[in-house]
Amino acid sequence: MWQAARVIDAHTVAEVDRIVRRVAAEEILPKFGRLGAGDIAEKGPGDLVTVADRAAEAALGSNLTALLPGSLVVGEESVSADRSVLGILDGDSPVWIVDPIDGTGNFATDNARFSTLVALTHRGDILASWTYAPVFDTMATATAGGGAFVDGERVHVHKRRSGLRFLDVSTSHRSFWGRARRAQYNALGRSGVALSFMDCSGLEYLEVASGRRTAMVLSWESPWDHAAGLLLHAEAGGVAMTADGAGFRLAGGNALPFVVAPDVECANALHAAIAVD
Repeated sequence: MWQAARVIDAHTVAEVDRIVRRVAAEEILPKFGRLGAGDIAEKGPGDLVTVADRAAEAALGSNLTALLPGSLVVGEESVSADRSVLGILDGDSPVWIVDPIDGTGNFATDNARFSTLVALTHRGDILASWTYAPVFDTMATATAGGGAFVDGERVHVHKRRSGLRFLDVSTSHRSFWGRARRAQYNALGRSGVALSFMDCSGLEYLEVASGRRTAMVLSWESPWDHAAGLLLHAEAGGVAMTADGAGFRLAGGNALPFVVAPDVECANALHAAIAVD
């Protein structure tokens, strides 16, 4: 039986930090602002992938599994090619969840708001995470029970005032909502929150965990978009709650939308606000 306590130490955290920075420097930043038409493809409507995404995921996978022999990788691009890969999240092997370029749409259009996300998990538990913004050279790390840090400084969620009026809440752009979600988010808007639209989930989690923003309401469950940020936010003192009151399940099947908030009271209030008949 694999035991997390044997490997999730300061040395491992530092080694993964080094790997993520090196891969970004070698595979991502050289392509930023220099992509040609043949370097960008569309996996689905509005869902882009670049040569840098694929190269960075391969490099991260090989380096991370070498660092932790016996570990496996669930990456955004590998799952795009074969969704059955998600099944390993419930197995006994430790799993690295990787999003090589979170915010590919930004990256592909020369927008610096993108990040590289890595989380180490075991049987659905998130053990450690790394969120790196290459252009800004900002690194956020967290370990289960060990706190959340941005560039070495411990961070904490924002402790809000009671009530939802003027509460800053972010979500995906309205173009991704669909009819059912639109009704829920419109109901949320009627509660008086200050609603804004995110463009990079990794950077948004970093802002919420750092206390610069307060809450998110999210309607998709791709684990590579959420795993790193969920641990960062939890270790900063926050909570995540799905629509049925459960915690977020990495392998999927969550009741959506789910809420990321500074406390249970706020999470319950947000779920109540989006409830529609």
